[in-house]
Order: sequence, then C-alpha cells, then structure tokens
Amino acid sequence: MPLLARSVQTPLHIEVRRGAVADLARILADGRISAGGEVAVVVGPGLGERIAELLRPSLRSATIYVTGGGTLDAALELADKLRAGHYDAVVGIGGGRTVDTAKYAASRWGLPMVSVATSLANDGIASPVASLVNDGIKGSYGVHIPFGVIVDLDFVETGPDRINRAGIGDVLSNISALADWELARMIRGEPVDGLAASLARMGAEAMLTMPGDMGDDAFVTVLAESLISSGLAMAICGSSRPSSGGCHEIMHAIDSLFPDTASHGELAGLGALFCTFLRGDDRRFGQMADCLERHQLPRTPSDVGLDADQFIRAVEFAPRTRPDRYTIIEHLAMTPEETRRRLAEYENALATR
Repeated sequence: MPLLARSVQTPLHIEVRRGAVADLARILADGRISAGGEVAVVVGPGLGERIAELLRPSLRSATIYVTGGGTLDAALELADKLRAGHYDAVVGIGGGRTVDTAKYAASRWGLPMVSVATSLANDGIASPVASLVNDGIKGSYGVHIPFGVIVDLDFVETGPDRINRAGIGDVLSNISALADWELARMIRGEPVDGLAASLARMGAEAMLTMPGDMGDDAFVTVLAESLISSGLAMAICGSSRPSSGGCHEIMHAIDSLFPDTASHGELAGLGALFCTFLRGDDRRFGQMADCLERHQLPRTPSDVGLDADQFIRAVEFAPRTRPDRYTIIEHLAMTPEETRRRLAEYENALATR
C-alpha cells in the first residue's frame, strides 16, 4: 500500500506581532507548554534587565539566565544549569546566538524550547540547527525544532537596523540554494524534497518583490514569516539543503578565513548573488542584485571589506566547509585564475546595471 501522507515536526505555536514578550505567560499557557510559568528564560547580556522587567509580573516562577551565547562551551554551561532545575520548558529570547545557545542546551536534556526572536538576522529562529563556535570554528549542531516561535516586533524595531536587514540576505540565498539542489539532482541523482523546496522558495520570492522596508510592520512581518518558513523547510527534509548551497559554503569559508568580516545573512546574500552569476541565470541575478541594493546589503567583496585575493581564497576553500554538498562551486571546479576572471566579470556586470 502506498504511503498516503507523512508526519512532519512543526512548532506548536507561531506568532509574529508587537507585545509578544510581555504576553509570554499567556502564550505558554495557551500552547500547553507551561501552565504555571515554571520555565528557564535565557537572555543575552544586552536585553536582560528590560526583559526581566516585562516578565516579572506574569512569570513569577521563571528563572532568568543570562548567557554570552554563541559558543558550544556557553551552551554546555547553560545545559548544566538547566539540569539542576525543574522546568517545563526553556525560552530563548534574543538574537541568533542566544536562541541557538538555548536550543542546544534544551535539546541536551529533552526540554521543550520556545524561540523568541528580537532580531531577524537569519533563519535560525525556527530551524532544527544550532550554529555554535567550537575551538574558533563555527559548526552546525542538530537540535529539536522549537516548540514555539515568537517574533516581537517591538524589540525588532528598536534593534540594530543592519542586523535585521541581514535576514533579507539569508532569505534571498534560498533561491541559489534551491538551484544548487536541483543541480545536485541532475548531476548526482540527489533526491529533492518538494515540500521543503516549496516552503524555502515562497519566502524568498516574497522578499524579491515585497514593497517597504524595515520601518514597515507589514514588510517586517513577511520577513519574519519567510525566515520561519525557511527553518521549517530544513526540519521537513532533515537537513539544511533547502536553504544552504554554494552561498553558505562561501559564507562559512569567509567566517573561517576572515572572522568577523560581516554577519551570516550579509555574507549569505553576497554568496548567493555570486553563485547565481556563476550559474548564468541573468534574470535571477538582476532580481537579486536589485533587491540587495534596495535594502543596502553587500553585493561585492569590497562591500564587506575583502579584496579580490581574499574572496578568491574563500571560494577555493568553500567546498571544504560542506564536503558532502554538491553546488555550482563544486560543479565548475574553478582554478584560482578562473575565479579571478569570473569575479572581475561579476563586478563589471554589477557596475553596468
């Protein structure tokens, strides 16, 4: 008998609106995650006091932990603290580093985790992946998908504009990642999950043409929902394939070779635009270049402080960051001289638009 349906893991609760953090107790109760508010709330050092003030009236039983976040050591340290308590769930409130630290620590002991995003830098807010630095190298660690995903637009509005705009680059990179997935299917027979691909594609297509900017609630809501869809796409297919191709290989290579160059989303958008150019897709290249320019996101290596030699090194190093992945970079297998020529053509194509 054929399989007529499949079950997929998704969050129990998704909410994008203003005032969500202050309303967290009701959200946890309505979602049957924690009726009494006995939760561990994990925050970053910059938001701790503000969030604590908002939560104290309604979540008196909560324990608040402040973490520097972003490293495997910080996540393990948090996990040790969680083991000593008795909690219904873990609530990670903050940016990507804080949320990923909370995701990993919660998964360590099988605790439900709720992701509360106060910035929109990347699609980690809803993904089954925690990006953490270990011995100076950023790695991706499988975790349970969040039981709830909440985006508070009040916090997003007051956060650093550059960090939030970076999420646009991460969403757009899905277009290149999906093209790489199709290439892998054609060349290596790699199966493509149609449902995961559809979810990843929808958000990226919406960002390409969505009017407005980060000062517009409607635009920010679509960006948040697109990032959530991207995370769900990864959960459905069991890997980062729908949202990570040559674009992210370049991003991880730059992170490894030239740390602190730019943010995840900024580098993913730049990598996606370059890979789309390599693919010879002029229509997509034009659409993505226009969108990145409209939202003041990097399009050339110099925009993130890299010279040609450094970017060429990153492209050469990129396949090592995901040895099992087949993308346009592996397909072309360019020599450094070929990469230099293509980079010059790429920058000329942008300059003459």
